[in-house]
Amino acid sequence: MTINNEFNTLPKPFKLLIAPLDWGLGHATRIIPLIKCLLAESCEVIIAAGGEIGQLLQKEFPELTFLPLKGYKIKYTNQKKWLPLKITLQSPGILFSIIREHQWLKKVVKKYAINAVISDNRFGLYHSHIPSVYITHQVLIKTGNKFTGNIATKLHCWFIKKYTKCWVPDFEGPNNIAGELSHPPKVPNNIEYIGCLSRFEKTANSENKYEVLILLSGPEPQRTIFENLLLAQLSKYSGEVLFVRGMPGASKNSIIQHATDTNIRIENHLGAAELSFAIQHAKMVICRSGYTTVMDLIKLQKKAIMVPTPGQPEQEYLAEYLYQRELFYSIKQEDFSLERDLEKASNFSFLTRKYEMEQYQKVVHQFVEGLAKSN
Repeated sequence: MTINNEFNTLPKPFKLLIAPLDWGLGHATRIIPLIKCLLAESCEVIIAAGGEIGQLLQKEFPELTFLPLKGYKIKYTNQKKWLPLKITLQSPGILFSIIREHQWLKKVVKKYAINAVISDNRFGLYHSHIPSVYITHQVLIKTGNKFTGNIATKLHCWFIKKYTKCWVPDFEGPNNIAGELSHPPKVPNNIEYIGCLSRFEKTANSENKYEVLILLSGPEPQRTIFENLLLAQLSKYSGEVLFVRGMPGASKNSIIQHATDTNIRIENHLGAAELSFAIQHAKMVICRSGYTTVMDLIKLQKKAIMVPTPGQPEQEYLAEYLYQRELFYSIKQEDFSLERDLEKASNFSFLTRKYEMEQYQKVVHQFVEGLAKSN
């Protein structure tokens, strides 16, 4: 019996591996719109992640294939001044992780017949035989020191050039939101600005349900330090507060109990739909100046008080840059006062600028078209 292959000529979906860095939840949440876009392009998406990052993405995409991938496990310090030394001492371990994940990728590409890979800030996930994309908004590295910053930036650009493309989630030209982080004097020639990435959609006429929405995120121990500072000051606050701790892997039993604080609702984590609702129904947001949070708030056009993580020069620069552009109010953690800063923020201008928030969809479509032509 002869089999007619006429009906077996439909193109197979492209297999793409996508992997976020395990340095804060923002790397996971900002690839969610990219994953949705790839699925809409009929691609088969495999996600490589572990820990809280993996748990968050599995809740969003339970139907997808997940591969465990160890993170860099970068540790922070209680005191800002010791952070550069702490990071320097961890450099050998980070380098080993990069080498390990590069070797891991070679095996995975062969085993799963991967057609392309997308890496959100993971240095070692480039490949010599298939298209590889690197995502970063921080082309220029801030270390708090000009000399070490220049070295770090040159090293970063060396890794960027290993990739076929570098997608920068910002806008080209002066009307950008990351300043010199994404627009340094010299950029690698494989950079492509793709616009903001946000998993949220703005709804019309959102009435305020909460006076304050607190969104905690970022590495320990600074997350807990800021949490304790906020809770102490909230004991004297009477407005309605939603406090999201940024701990998706924590059990409900770990939620701090406030029997007398009936105006404060505390959650370890909120799913995308709940969080989008909460942001859009909050009068004021208090959060870190993490870049993913910045992109979400810009898309939803919400007012926020940004408190950069101490010892993270990138966040400190970004908070000041956005403050000077009058997009958000910002204050250092050591100077933060809930009552005073809510009052100051209420009198802040908060300029609203319009941005093309769906630009990345065109980039993804062109990328998939390029895969089709090359195959």
